[in-house]
Amino acid sequence: MTLLIFGQTGQVARELARRAPDARFLGRAEADLSDPAACAAAIRAQRPDAVINAVAWTAVDKAETEEDAATLVNGAAPGAMAQACADLDIPLVHISTDYVFDGAGTLPFRPSDPTAPLGAYGRSKLAGEVAVRASGARHVILRTSWVFSAHGANFVKTMLRLGADRPALRVVADQIGGPTPADAIAAACLTLADALREGAAGGTHHFAGAPETSWAGFARETFALAGLPVTVEDIPSDAYPTPARRPLNSRLDCSALAADFGIMQPDWRAALAHVITELKGA
Repeated sequence: MTLLIFGQTGQVARELARRAPDARFLGRAEADLSDPAACAAAIRAQRPDAVINAVAWTAVDKAETEEDAATLVNGAAPGAMAQACADLDIPLVHISTDYVFDGAGTLPFRPSDPTAPLGAYGRSKLAGEVAVRASGARHVILRTSWVFSAHGANFVKTMLRLGADRPALRVVADQIGGPTPADAIAAACLTLADALREGAAGGTHHFAGAPETSWAGFARETFALAGLPVTVEDIPSDAYPTPARRPLNSRLDCSALAADFGIMQPDWRAALAHVITELKGA
C-alpha cells in the first residue's frame, strides 16, 4: 500500500515513520497546511493508496488569539485534503481531539455525542471534522487525547524537566482523561488506512489510553517510573488559569473502535515506561 502522510516532525508522524518507513511524508516545505490548495495538489500529484493527516495546530492557548490561523490549518486544510481524496476515491484517516466536547459530566463521550467546544482550538478541530465528512471521502476521523511520546513537546517531557529541579509540583487533578501513546495512535492509523482501502466502513471513532487518570495521576506515574522523588500536590483547574479552558472530562468511549476494527485501548502506563526508557537512552 502506498501511503501519503501529512506530517514529519510531530509526535504521531515520528512514530508513523518508525512503523511505515516507506511511506511518503510531507513536511511544511512540501505541503504547508496554511495553504490548503497545496495540500490538495500534493494528493493529486502523488495519487497514493491512502492518506493519513498527522498534522495539526496544537497550540491550544495561542489559538485563542489566532483562531483564523488555527482554523485554516485544522479546518480548511483537512477539508481540502478530503475533497481531493473524494475526487480520486482515496481513503483518508484524520486525527482529531477530545476538545470538540465541552467536558461536561463524568461519562466517557461516545462518537455520536453532541459536540460543543469550549475554545478556539476545539472549534478549529471541529471545523476539520465537518469538512472531512462533507467531502464525501471514505474516511475515519480518529479522536484522541493527551498524546505523549519521547518526541516533541508534551506533558511527560515537561514533568521530567520540571521534576529534575524541583522537589514538589502542583498539578491539576480535576481534569480526567486517557493519556495516549503516539506510537499506539500511529499503529491505529495504519490499521485504519488499510481497512478503509479494503472496503471497511469508516466514520468517527475514539481512541485513548486506559485506565483513566488525572493530570496529577499522570505526573505521579511519570515520576515513579523515572525514579524522581517529586511530591505532587493536587490542585483544581482554577488554581492554574490558562487562556483556553480545558475540558474537565476528557474520557472517550473507545468501544466502537474495538468492535469494528479490533483496535484495543493501550495501557498508557506500560507505554510510559517505554517512553521514559527511550528518553534516558537519548
